[in-house]
Amino acid sequence: MIPPSDRLDVAIEITRLAAQVSLGHFRKRLEIDTKADQSPVTAADRETEAAIRAELERRFPGEPIFGEEYGRSGSGEDLWIVDPIDGTRSFIVGLPLFGMLLGHVRGGRPWLGVIRMPALDEVYAGLAGHGATRNGTPIRASDCRRLDDARLMINEVDRIAAGAPRALDRLLGAGALRRTGADCYPHALVAAGTADAVVDYGLEPYDFLPVAAVVEAAGGLMTDWAGAPLTMASDGRTVTAATPDLHAELIALLNRP
Repeated sequence: MIPPSDRLDVAIEITRLAAQVSLGHFRKRLEIDTKADQSPVTAADRETEAAIRAELERRFPGEPIFGEEYGRSGSGEDLWIVDPIDGTRSFIVGLPLFGMLLGHVRGGRPWLGVIRMPALDEVYAGLAGHGATRNGTPIRASDCRRLDDARLMINEVDRIAAGAPRALDRLLGAGALRRTGADCYPHALVAAGTADAVVDYGLEPYDFLPVAAVVEAAGGLMTDWAGAPLTMASDGRTVTAATPDLHAELIALLNRP
């Protein structure tokens, strides 16, 4: 058995190695394909996931893996979760806010996670019961308890506008400071204490499970819009918040008739 902290160290190293693959394609000419769900995919996505999988299979032989580009290998409730390039659209246009996500689910719940930002040279890591770090330095979510005081990030505004327009109207009037964004980086900023909350929409398990492990290790919360813990079966609408009080306010706002 590999101790949990050693397992996290290996996961961080795997993402460091794989980041060289994605950076090798960044701001270069790309062939862009469209997947069945109409999302874009490039050789960088596929090659990066292949590199992560190869290292996982070498370091943790026989353990199940679920990734965005190559699906699931192996069976069992405990498995590795891989998103090789979280933010392919950002990657395509040369925006350095794409991430790389690697996490582990145990007993159906995320407990280990790595958020690497290759172009920013930042890595956020979290392990249940052991706290969270940015580039090896401990980080912690803020103590913001009131939505009126919160630095609020609203991700995937177009999707929320289409699927939950009244909730979006309320979000656009909430918080002390609002920024719109996408992908994993706003959640990492909550873990680091420089943002207080993120509302997200339309995510897949590989988008939110590794991130949830980091946020929760940093003392924050990440749930679905009903306030339920995130699992492989969650519907992809998420709320990340620094404190329980702030989280409760956001859940109430989102579910107001």
